[in-house]
Amino acid sequence: MIITETIDEVKEHVKEWKKAGYSIGLVPTMGYLHEGHASLIKKAVAENDKVIVSDFVNPIQFGANEDLATYPRDFEADCKLCDRLGADLIFHPEPTEMYGDTFFSHVGVDTLSKGLCGKSRPTHFNGVCTVVTKLFNIAEADRAYFGEKDFQQLAIVRKMVSDLNYNIEIIGCPIIREKDGLAKSSRNTYLNQAERSAALILHKALTKGEEMVRSGEKSAKKVIAAIKEIIESEPLAKIDYVELVDSEKLQPVETIEGPILTALAVYIGKTRLIDNFFVDSLA
Repeated sequence: MIITETIDEVKEHVKEWKKAGYSIGLVPTMGYLHEGHASLIKKAVAENDKVIVSDFVNPIQFGANEDLATYPRDFEADCKLCDRLGADLIFHPEPTEMYGDTFFSHVGVDTLSKGLCGKSRPTHFNGVCTVVTKLFNIAEADRAYFGEKDFQQLAIVRKMVSDLNYNIEIIGCPIIREKDGLAKSSRNTYLNQAERSAALILHKALTKGEEMVRSGEKSAKKVIAAIKEIIESEPLAKIDYVELVDSEKLQPVETIEGPILTALAVYIGKTRLIDNFFVDSLA
């Protein structure tokens, strides 16, 4: 497996692979890889001749008071995982390699980025779209793989690709969970033992909400209220948001009629966790 920190070296390998007719898969990550990331890499390896994994804690998607400095990192473990799973190249640049000293550009998607996580993290998705755009241009991949746990991010990237005519296929991959239901996340490492137990309330609440939707409940207000009631029963949990939105524009709905996303962000202690469920079709 190739390990590189430079854009030029990635481009050199991509040029050789393209010349040989190889298809390329890209898995954008911020490192500290877990089983959720592994599922993306496995799918990319299965569907492409060559796979690039980016391992980059992107500073421009963090707000002023967020956890950029403390975000978990273990590049040695990341390399071992990528190598074991069959990735061909891991791209691990420094921020100066990606943005230099005078970076003035950004990419953003309106509407989809305003609600859900965008309310409390107003600059986050511009940072995501900008780094993803750069990675698409550097890797020239045929396909890129994103987890459905970050459903808003996935929807925004898909819209950006559609609106701006990128020549890349975006593949969404299912949420990977712990045996007890907690969604895999690099930020789970922040949780102490009591908080880790308390965090199970997210999955419990979403399971109740999904049962209501699939059983025919049409009132978004009732579903949201039931989810909030369960979360609020946990003393260590503080709700950022619980929302039920249409799955395309991510706008709130009152009546559940078509494909919907129910998403939440909850603080467990000081750690902000997100989770969701998606219902594509109703009986």
